[in-house]
Amino acid sequence: MEPRERSQPQLTHTVADGVATVVISNPAKRNAMTAGMWRALPDLLARLAADSAVRALLLTGEGATFCAGADISSLREPGEKPQALAVRAEEALAAFPKPTLAAVRGYCVGGGCQLAAACDLRFAEEGALFGVTPAKLGIVYPASTTRRLVSLVGPAAAKYLLFSGELIDTDRALRTGLVDEVLLAGELGKRTAEFTRIVASRSQLTQAAAKEFATGRTDRDAHWAEQARASGDPAEGIAAFLERRAPRFTWTV
Repeated sequence: MEPRERSQPQLTHTVADGVATVVISNPAKRNAMTAGMWRALPDLLARLAADSAVRALLLTGEGATFCAGADISSLREPGEKPQALAVRAEEALAAFPKPTLAAVRGYCVGGGCQLAAACDLRFAEEGALFGVTPAKLGIVYPASTTRRLVSLVGPAAAKYLLFSGELIDTDRALRTGLVDEVLLAGELGKRTAEFTRIVASRSQLTQAAAKEFATGRTDRDAHWAEQARASGDPAEGIAAFLERRAPRFTWTV
């Protein structure tokens, strides 16, 4: 029997019930991101953002690992360096206009942790391990990426991760705010499917404004008030509540 051909490193995606699921797939290297995968992610996100059928995005890894970081072998390849590509991909994910959720199993390290941190929320299966590891390679972590990490876990926890490169478990990740929920083994898929369905059913107007306000912007209150008035979504939400039915929100990103 001929040996089974290994799948090529790639990003795959599906869209169902308002949720786009993006899967990091490079199982031969614990789903490490190659330069080509980093390069492909912003374009994929742009297409999904423009798809009116997409109301939320779920990012996960194939099999039992989320992402073990950048494919180290690609660091020595000619062309644009993976770190620059990783920052571009991370910023595209952080700027995605609809709610994003990382579903983490196994290793979430280096560039993988970078991607998870760029999502709005992170749910993890018990036993997952998180690490920020540039100190092991003598790499300077980008300023924007460092600020994002600090905003999630605080300065002291960010320094612990960056200075040591040590891996932390889900208990510590939950305490520091790096993850939002920890699920028992076998429960992550069910919980993330349930949660993304809930998010997809809610007001995109509320979510879009909240995402923008959470970045620290303080000059757009009038804009969002006008969007709410013109959309009719607040009136629909109140009417649906009083009539005990599901709301039919019409505002879209």
